[in-house]
Amino acid sequence: MLDKFHEECGVMAIYGHPEAAKLTYLGLYSLQHRGQESAGICTSDGKEIYTHKSMGHVADIFTKPVLATLPGELAIGHTRYSTTGDTVLLNAQPFSVACNKGKVAVAHNGNITNANELRALLGRRGAIFQASSDTEVILHLVAHSSERTLAGALRDALLQLEGAFSLVFLAQDRIIVARDPHGFRPLAVGEMEVSGGRKCYVFASESCAFDLIGAAYLHEVEPGEMVIVGPEGMTRERWTTEQPRSQCVFEHVYFARPDSIVFGRPVAESREKLGRLLARECPADADLVVPVPDSGVAPAIGYASESGLPYRQALIRNHYVGRTFIEPNQAIRDFGVKLKLNPVRHLLQGQRVVLVDDSIVRGTTSRKIVRMVRQAGAREVHLRISCPPTISPCFYGVDTPTKSELIASNHTIEEIRRFVEADSVGYLSLGSLRKAVDDDQRHEYCYACYTGDYPTELVNIDELISVRQKRHS
Repeated sequence: MLDKFHEECGVMAIYGHPEAAKLTYLGLYSLQHRGQESAGICTSDGKEIYTHKSMGHVADIFTKPVLATLPGELAIGHTRYSTTGDTVLLNAQPFSVACNKGKVAVAHNGNITNANELRALLGRRGAIFQASSDTEVILHLVAHSSERTLAGALRDALLQLEGAFSLVFLAQDRIIVARDPHGFRPLAVGEMEVSGGRKCYVFASESCAFDLIGAAYLHEVEPGEMVIVGPEGMTRERWTTEQPRSQCVFEHVYFARPDSIVFGRPVAESREKLGRLLARECPADADLVVPVPDSGVAPAIGYASESGLPYRQALIRNHYVGRTFIEPNQAIRDFGVKLKLNPVRHLLQGQRVVLVDDSIVRGTTSRKIVRMVRQAGAREVHLRISCPPTISPCFYGVDTPTKSELIASNHTIEEIRRFVEADSVGYLSLGSLRKAVDDDQRHEYCYACYTGDYPTELVNIDELISVRQKRHS
């Protein structure tokens, strides 16, 4: 997938390590794929909370001199792609505040669907907002709570939120993390040993952040659970009544890195199974299977294995394309896609190709890739998609286009085939998607983008749609 969806962000938290800032930086580096807009880290030395955040990529922001200004054994971090709020430094996370509960900071992954109602309510109580991000609302709810303890105030705040959220909180002497009762966005728990046999606890959106720093994956924070780590150790509690799970299936289809464990399940296993089931449901009379890198690689491997067709990496991705580039005055057709992908012509010449990708959104990028493969000499191009047609926007932390822009919500498969200029198009069925993530019996995932059936009441859906339209205009 190339620039079709964006997930809001990745979060990281560490308790009890003398190099907390450095480890958080490394964890965010592993989570960079979840957001490339801005990044930030807050640390605590037990007395003060220190913050550094900036626009740009993690490795560019956190130089050695910057990390030296972030002391302490506690840290939280965030890397952002906005689904709410403007693309400005004011909206970079974590947010921090000094209030009657002490000094606290928060970072958030997801989307608070009733943020505007809460913002208006807090404004009437005298709250002053610095940013337009929904995350700042959470801090104000904590500050305005009549509960005396931070954990109590956070519990009070969480009960007022609607939508999707995985939160990491930093106080002067503790880390608190929490997930929404439906568990839309992931949050994993890990641990590592520090010198002297002490345990250090770590939390991250994906387990790949643990691998780089040498932490062991333990389990997920449960939906509706709050985990507190302080001088007294780790405590776990449920902050709300149990709700049906609605874990975002698109984490397994696209967002998460294939080397991660998400929602307790290896992502690579899910994606390869997606490809195997796709080969059974949508076979093609072809010569080879080619992935659209990077997200098409694992399902293409599964497709090739199941179908018996040879797998060839005949599209090479340039991983070093920045956010801006200089286009020549002489127009080059499909320049943006060519900048990121280049075909291996001798592998494609005269071949009937099965092209495997994770989704078709507007269809424009898919059409450019199909054209590229054809121009490189392919005789036929059969496009295979490792998920069902995307027909509805997401309001739980995924920046999908509006319904009118989603090609599958307005066109038949045959119309999509003609638009993308492929010889055939095949999508995975919803039933097979459920099977690939082992959810055909449990019903623990959210499939709203494929069904239009949203698992929560969308408090301000008209406003959410309006914001989405502005972002994509």
